[in-house]
Amino acid sequence: MGGIIWLASYPKSGNTWMRSFLHNLLRNNYEPADINELDHFCLGESAASWYGRYLTNPVEETEHAKLAQLRPRVQRDFTGVFPDSVFVKTHNFLGEWHGVPLHNMDVTVGGIYVLRNPLDVVLSMTHHFGEDIDGAIRRLANDGALTAAGRDHVPEFHSSWSRHVESWTGRPNPQLHVVRYEDLTAKPQKHFKAIANFLGLKVKKERLDRAIRNSSFKALKAQEEKKGFKERSEFSNSFFREGKTEQWREKLTDTQIRQIISDHRTQMERFNYIPDGY
Repeated sequence: MGGIIWLASYPKSGNTWMRSFLHNLLRNNYEPADINELDHFCLGESAASWYGRYLTNPVEETEHAKLAQLRPRVQRDFTGVFPDSVFVKTHNFLGEWHGVPLHNMDVTVGGIYVLRNPLDVVLSMTHHFGEDIDGAIRRLANDGALTAAGRDHVPEFHSSWSRHVESWTGRPNPQLHVVRYEDLTAKPQKHFKAIANFLGLKVKKERLDRAIRNSSFKALKAQEEKKGFKERSEFSNSFFREGKTEQWREKLTDTQIRQIISDHRTQMERFNYIPDGY
């Protein structure tokens, strides 16, 4: 039995990329790991099946307060899946829901937090949540942003982008590795190696490069085009769209840019996300 290593991020910030990299790195196969088997390697915190074993009614018919109370118990169950530490994906902010912590720190040993410029996040959100840009901007600023319960998932409490980022990164924590999506894109060898080092993995350059290559946007998109991806949103034609940075420069109006910066200036300044002139 091991503890949980959280793979945390606000939605559409690179969590799937990180899970794929770690899967490829640790399994060390020559061919890319199957994107539809990522949950065999990294558990999903909100997967309804883990909660259903303690319920008599379907998840979507269960009171939120009861689901909140089950979370620490379910997360303790995660630690029995593998003999060593277990990676668990989460999009929840680091706080409480119905008076219960969203993350059980009693069984936590560390975490990796991936963040991305909200000016780009908001564009990906339009595809994932079926919002227009202005609706996605409002959601990004909503401290109460919560997903609905469904057959496959319990609710996720995202909160706002700023509150999410601050909750995870606001205090120094040697057990948490924080990395920007933009840095992973610009210098993958440097920053993915830093993640491997954080996890105590001393890997050869050939193995690291292969894991980076097999989890690249090109490789992930090729897999989805060939056999689909079960995590694709019902509102989107594909999960892996473009994977680029700074698309906001061409797709957001000046008014929209200024609104996002006004909503999130403090956290954007912390991570050097304020563009020149703003």
